[in-house]
Amino acid sequence: MTQNRNGLTGKCALITGAAHRIGAAIAHQLHAEGMNILLHYRHSKEAAEQVKHELEEKRAQSVWLLQADLHQAESYDFLVNQAETLCQRLDLLVNNASSFYPTPLQEATVSDWDDLIGSNLKAPFFLSQAAAPLLNRSEGCIINLVDIHARRPLKNHPIYSIAKAGNAMLVKSLARELGPAIRVNGVAPGAILWPEQGLTDRERTAILERTALKRAGTPEDIARTLLFLYRDATYITGQIIAVDGGRTLQQ
Repeated sequence: MTQNRNGLTGKCALITGAAHRIGAAIAHQLHAEGMNILLHYRHSKEAAEQVKHELEEKRAQSVWLLQADLHQAESYDFLVNQAETLCQRLDLLVNNASSFYPTPLQEATVSDWDDLIGSNLKAPFFLSQAAAPLLNRSEGCIINLVDIHARRPLKNHPIYSIAKAGNAMLVKSLARELGPAIRVNGVAPGAILWPEQGLTDRERTAILERTALKRAGTPEDIARTLLFLYRDATYITGQIIAVDGGRTLQQ
């Protein structure tokens, strides 16, 4: 296999929560650049198998499916050990897996806290910890999927907003802890995909009216930004790029 012009052929990316939505778009983008993909999923086996099939139609034996519950501490070493066994290396960790749902203050439970903090903050921290030695060998990168609501809390979603605020600080902290060998950055989506719970047309219109570009983005917008941070931004670390159509410009 010849090296592609961007030098990504044969490199390996572990993407959590990559069976659908933004995670799947990231897998497609990185795979198109020549990377091999370790595609993590929790429950979405059928969707994960579909992504694997689509990618391996283009390049055989380039995608591995890894099932794990990121709430379980043993999953972190398991995923990293699989990366070393299957790819003999790890160049990029994408902390994408996330839970998202409303938790109004008077209704929030300890279970909600454990789930939302666990998926959005605990798992990225401890998976990064486990992956650091392997990433250090390749002078690799970690990229977290943050959220614009890490800066401005989303009404009725206090736990999620808290978790993503912690995730944003995780990007900055790990950049200090893991430099110079490992760069750590984040991407903060805005109106990219509507919540799976659904919004009314009026609510969607109101959100888009608050963006400078007056339109929704796509998962591919996130994937291309992530590719830039990994492939091209060799002097950027500890930064979070908002991909939100200018929504955070609104006061």
